[in-house]
Amino acid sequence: MDCKAALTECNGDISNAIDHLRKKGIATAKKRGGRAASEGQVQSYIHAGGKIGVLVEANCETDFTGKTDDFTEFVKDLALQIAASNPISVDRETIPREILEKEKEIYASQAKATGKPEKFIEKIVEGKLKKFFSEVCLLEQPFVKNPDITIQDLLNELIAKTGENIIVRRFARFQLGESES
Repeated sequence: MDCKAALTECNGDISNAIDHLRKKGIATAKKRGGRAASEGQVQSYIHAGGKIGVLVEANCETDFTGKTDDFTEFVKDLALQIAASNPISVDRETIPREILEKEKEIYASQAKATGKPEKFIEKIVEGKLKKFFSEVCLLEQPFVKNPDITIQDLLNELIAKTGENIIVRRFARFQLGESES
């Protein structure tokens, strides 16, 4: 029924209807964001050859949702994403402050080295940070199975489908021979 309503509202334009449904999913996700999510799953992924391994925890509100095929597929896709793209945090808020400050410092000195006026340096740093976030924050990364959407978009679709608050809680990625930094 949502699809029919979206098509009606968008005068039969399928691409606009898809965008409309995605925006509706984001609004629904924001409404549910405050609800407790203490159920869910931990999934693992071991890459062929056993050189990369991932553990990821995703939480939802009920054990019923946590046991569905859609939720299981989502958590497995997260594990695959983490193995493939090596994020350092779930979102911007969980990036260690020292890493963020170091990146800002590097971008500012790069911008100054180009001779740009001081008033533009902050904007340049913001632009470079946005790109940095899209590379190292799991929720902002393009989905490896469909680069047209981000992991956040995938999460919002599942939230809209299940009607529950869903949270990517944490992950750990192991790579053979990699030392901790």
